[in-house]
Amino acid sequence: MTQQKQSFGVIGLAVMGENLALNVERNGFPISVYNRTSTKTKEFMAERAQGKNVKDTYSIEEFVESLERPRKILVMVKAGKPVDAVIEQLKPLLDEGDMIIDGGNSLYEDTERRTKELESTKLGFVGMGVSGGEEGALNGPSLMPGGTEQAYGELAPILTKIAAQVDDGPCVTFIGPGGAGHYVKMVHNGIEYGDMQLIAEAYDLLKNGLGLDHNQLHDVFAEWNETEELNSFLIEITRDIFKYIDPETGQPLVDVIMDSAGQKGTGRWTVVSALDLGVSIPTITAAVNARILSSYKDQRLTASKQLTGPTHKYQGDAKAFVNKVRDALYCSKICSYAQGMALLSKASEDFDYSLSLSEIARIWKGGCIIRAGFLDKIKTAYNDNPKLANLLLAPEFTQTILDRQEAWREVLATSNYLGIPVPAFSASLDYFDSYRRASLPQNLTQAQRDFFGAHTYERVDKPRGEFFHTEWTQVDKESLQTGTTD
Repeated sequence: MTQQKQSFGVIGLAVMGENLALNVERNGFPISVYNRTSTKTKEFMAERAQGKNVKDTYSIEEFVESLERPRKILVMVKAGKPVDAVIEQLKPLLDEGDMIIDGGNSLYEDTERRTKELESTKLGFVGMGVSGGEEGALNGPSLMPGGTEQAYGELAPILTKIAAQVDDGPCVTFIGPGGAGHYVKMVHNGIEYGDMQLIAEAYDLLKNGLGLDHNQLHDVFAEWNETEELNSFLIEITRDIFKYIDPETGQPLVDVIMDSAGQKGTGRWTVVSALDLGVSIPTITAAVNARILSSYKDQRLTASKQLTGPTHKYQGDAKAFVNKVRDALYCSKICSYAQGMALLSKASEDFDYSLSLSEIARIWKGGCIIRAGFLDKIKTAYNDNPKLANLLLAPEFTQTILDRQEAWREVLATSNYLGIPVPAFSASLDYFDSYRRASLPQNLTQAQRDFFGAHTYERVDKPRGEFFHTEWTQVDKESLQTGTTD
């Protein structure tokens, strides 16, 4: 009697792998699992997988043999060389049409390489961004699969069921070819860095600028989470963080956590890619820099004893200032998303990804870490104008910032007065002010470049695309001889 084959396979049983496996099984697809360390597989079977339609396997050969064809294998191992190692193990065991799905946070360039290598051997490869953390993986993440439309068609019956569900469908769509899925996930994480840093700066202003305690902070964030502008997963969890009391000290737990933030690289990758493509993402860059600077804890402790700042106290209306911080946070958040979307637009053009920014905003509405109410407005903005150059030019967001910019500017001025660093708030406002100005001081930059390196320049009184060079030192000599500066 032939043993029944399983519909789907998962390699890697860390928490994300386990949760995705259970999500797939719960939605009606029998699964096989394999982990390099067999004790992990046995623990999973004895505990979380007990009584479920899960087949445990203890060799890569047994795992592959247990799956129905075309095989669908989700790899959930650490990005980089471990992914390549698993692929090399699988390749000789697979048949034409079988499919490997990399669900980790792989660098999109690695995904491009793997896609070309595997498709040349008639195997399918899908680089799929997965966002939502442990809870999302179990109950419905946002999924960003890239590869071929044919591969997505094979996976769609499973992916549309395990993804988060929102009012306009499952939070999954075909992203684009090659590494498109992992590229979009990378930028998602960059926006996440910006979002988290902006919230941290708002917290710093309220706690150390106004002196709000943890109960008051909870109340403020609870109120903000009820607003159309700021309702989001990150505001929601921040609200809850302020209520958690450390059982060991009796203090709010957030107050005893070391102020040194970690990072796994996706934010830095976003910044590097933006530099390569020539896209300005200062809010996201500021967020990455803030995490780096936070890691200098010992140096900061030393510096705090030697480098003094202002000792002013906030003297104004506290409630009014809380509202201004809310407005500044929303304006800054819009700028952060505008930068991320601008980067996706440029990458789509340069890499031939054919990204749909409205669909990307839609699948971020549920399941993922940056899910927020205002993503529906972003979706609408790109539906209304798929060629929108920048989110700041969408009428909804243009008016929002114009209505709130006075409060935004006052918050920045107050933070400087109090000596509280707000690098992401500042970067967002600088981005807005730079983008809205018809003239910037880089005419001087171009003059300097032409002076020392003959890099040439364009003129405002000549057609675009015509370039000029001046012998600056010769002009100076002639001016001295004639006594004129004309």
